[in-house]
Order: sequence, then C-alpha cells, then structure tokens
Amino acid sequence: MARAPCGGERVLKLTDAFERWSPSRADAARTDPLTLLAAGWAEIVGDDIARNSRPVKMFDRAVLVVTRSSAWSQQLSLLSERILTAIHARLPATGIESLRFKVGRIAETTPKAAPAPAQRRAQKASQPHTPAATASQALERFRGAVTARQRAKREAGWNECEGCGALVPPGTKMPCVRCANARRSERELAVARLLFEAPWLGYAGTAALVDGLLQGEYESIRTRVLSRWWRTLGQAKTAKRLSRDGRERLIASSYVLLETRLPPENVFPATVRNVLGDELHELIYGTERQTKTHVQ
Repeated sequence: MARAPCGGERVLKLTDAFERWSPSRADAARTDPLTLLAAGWAEIVGDDIARNSRPVKMFDRAVLVVTRSSAWSQQLSLLSERILTAIHARLPATGIESLRFKVGRIAETTPKAAPAPAQRRAQKASQPHTPAATASQALERFRGAVTARQRAKREAGWNECEGCGALVPPGTKMPCVRCANARRSERELAVARLLFEAPWLGYAGTAALVDGLLQGEYESIRTRVLSRWWRTLGQAKTAKRLSRDGRERLIASSYVLLETRLPPENVFPATVRNVLGDELHELIYGTERQTKTHVQ
C-alpha cells in the first residue's frame, strides 16, 4: 500500500475513523426494532407462544427473548429460523438476525384493543379456540401457522427475495428491504475504508471498486468521515497529546488528502499546516520529528 505523504504509515482499521448516523430520541422511539417487535410479538408467534415468552433486549442485531421455563427456551431455540422468518415477513427493516432465549419472569402487558369484526372472524377461522395445553402443542400450532401463511402468500403471487429467500408482496422492488439495507451498510463500510486507506481516489476511483455507489452517497459518507476525523484530531489538540498508538498521524494524513481533494504528489508541508493549523500540525508532526531525532 502506498504511504500517505503527510507523515502517515500503514492505515489502521476503520472503526476509529468512521461514525454512523445516530437518530434523535424521537426517531428512535418511533423506529426502535425492539419496540416494534414487542408490539407485534403475539401476531408474529401466536398467542400461545406469546403468553410464555417476551422479547426484552436487542444487541448486535440479536434479540434476547425471556421464556417461562427451560423447556420453552429449548423448544423455541429449535424454532429460531421459523420465528426469524416470521419476524422478517412482518418487520423486514429491523435488522434482526438471531434470537437468544433465557428463562425469566414474563411481565404482564396491557390488554390489546379488541379487533374489528372482520378481523375477529378471520382469527376464529385460523386459530384454535382453546389455549395450547403444552409447549409442544403450541409450537406445532406455530409451525402450522407459518406454513399456512407462506402457502397463502405464494398463492397470492408473493415472490422470494433473491438475497435471503423471504417472501415479499407482488410488485415489491428486489432485493427486499432487509437485504437492501444490508447491502447499503456493506457499501458504506467499503467506501469509508477506502476514504481512509486511499483518500486520493475520489468518487470515480471509489465507484470503480464499490458496486452501485452513487455520487451523492459518496459525498454523504465523505462528509461524515471528515467530521468524525476532525473531532478526533480536535480531542488530541485539546488534550495536547496524541494517543498511544499515534492514530492521529494516520487520520491527519488521510484528512488532508480527503479535505483538499489533491493527489498525494501535490500535497506539500505548507498545505498540511494550512489545513490542520499551526497548533495541531506541531502536535502531530513536531512530535514525530522529535521521535525520529531521538531514534537517530
């Protein structure tokens, strides 16, 4: 890999150089995956399973589900894939990828509003009148309900997503929302990594390496990356010291190239100082000069 011209060395991983957008509290309340999942849990897994389990926490795209007993945890773990399929069918944009089960107390929830007459008739036609007597019976009903829903959707013209195989309504743009979000996330990470490792590529060079990248998307990621890097450099300036791993030198090199949009051969020391400012420049490269002198 080519060395950056501003005192940079081989670049670090992207985790310290790229920050994703964070929603406001109001947005989070409206779109929180766990909130959406808990609200529709009974419709997703059926009343029998819902009475004996509850989604309580989400972390790293996994959902922790509390159950009434170890038997329920064991049985539901065997049905994880079916439950995930049902979740993705109802909530395709939540990003939930796995389920974990733990025995705990099931908190009572506020009773749901009575469904409309037409909905009640449909529920009576498709669901047993009495609660399941055992966990096995409840799980068997769930399997049957999932199979019946999938069969009904296929008969209604639903199609399988080319990416994950989930059924999506007729006329829905492929891939499905979940796969589209996953691909967009992968694309953003790839772009951000290239901005860090090869900031001189520009949009054209980056788009040649990242399929489907639009210029507007590139510029949006570039703006966020620059903002994150500048905050990191500002923190070092305020503290008047660099991190132990010296990552600020690497960030500064990529920052100057990305901010100026200049090719590496056209970036001179005066350019670097002008972009970073005297104090930050001396902190980063003055320390570097002192280190080199000491080694010699």
